[in-house]
Amino acid sequence: MVRAYCRCRMRWCPSSVLHLLRCVRLRLCTRRGRNRLPLWIREKWAYMKLLVQSLYFNSLTDSDVVFDSVFEPVFWTVDYITRWFGLVFVCLVVILVSSILMIAYMVLLPLVLNTYSPPWIAWHICYGHWNLVMIAFHYYKAAKTSPGFPPTEKNDSPFVSVCKKCIMPKPARTHHCGICNRCILKMDHHCPWLNNCVGHFNHRYFFSFCLFLTLGCVYCSISGRNLFLDAYNALERFKHLDMEKPGIPVTGMGILIGLLPPGQTNYQTSAPSYTFKEKMINKSIIYMWVLTSTVGVALGALTIWHAVLISRGETSIERHINSKERKRMAKRGKVYRNPFNYGRLNNLKIFFGVEKRSHWVTRVLLPSGHAPHGDGLTWDVFPVKKDPIPV
Repeated sequence: MVRAYCRCRMRWCPSSVLHLLRCVRLRLCTRRGRNRLPLWIREKWAYMKLLVQSLYFNSLTDSDVVFDSVFEPVFWTVDYITRWFGLVFVCLVVILVSSILMIAYMVLLPLVLNTYSPPWIAWHICYGHWNLVMIAFHYYKAAKTSPGFPPTEKNDSPFVSVCKKCIMPKPARTHHCGICNRCILKMDHHCPWLNNCVGHFNHRYFFSFCLFLTLGCVYCSISGRNLFLDAYNALERFKHLDMEKPGIPVTGMGILIGLLPPGQTNYQTSAPSYTFKEKMINKSIIYMWVLTSTVGVALGALTIWHAVLISRGETSIERHINSKERKRMAKRGKVYRNPFNYGRLNNLKIFFGVEKRSHWVTRVLLPSGHAPHGDGLTWDVFPVKKDPIPV
């Protein structure tokens, strides 16, 4: 009897436990169905779970991938604001340059014509207008020229990877721009002051604009230094005159000798010799000198940095990529060399499109709309000392 009872007990326990679990599960499912969350909340929750799971999906995930995934909303916000403020930055550039031109023509040019000798007048007029034409031409071309995009249709062009955002093949030196939301050929960076990307077809226009705007700012800063000092001293002198009292006290002896009529103890001085127009002229000179000096220093540093990159045959993005490759190859005891570095002089000739000696004048020192070297899809890898464009 005892054995039979134990056997029946052992047989009943598993089935009873299973029956109890089924009841609990059924009751939970019933409650879950009653308190079911809205569809949009469940979709968001599923998406967040998918994002978290994607961070440890495979062994290829590293700190850069985790950083990009976590800060993706921040990057998206910055890209959206930069895209929206592009026109604002372009208008700001036009307004600042136009204000300097108004001061130059309305204030400085009359002073130059009245004080300088004819050779200096000819120099300032010729150089100033040449610099102005170069700035306006290259800024317009840099802003309106397309940087270049890889083809969206199937073709036989070689590619090195597939863009994870466009899901399209990427040729060499091509990178995705989050602001333009497209892949850019030989992308350097996205410039908000142009409201455009700097790529293969407008990189030369961007660099020439920075170069000639720097030269123009330095020219205004150096040539207007004495005018700035005179205007600053004049404003300080006017400020002290405004703070002085208009009357000069006179003792009672003045009444006896007839200097003042009876009952008047102060002699009223004449009105100040400066006018509102003179004040505005001096303030405009100070504004022009401070603005051009500040922009000249900041933009000059940027121009020098880009000139160094161009002489090395790399862009701003490639500079970081090549730096990582050098460190990675150094750990293996190898030396990494940029395959697109043809030598300093050759890099400059390829960048500016110089094919003859006369092109240094016609294509560099004068406005030129010639196309860059190559199509931006394929790149030849030359030895460092080989001259791809003999001059």
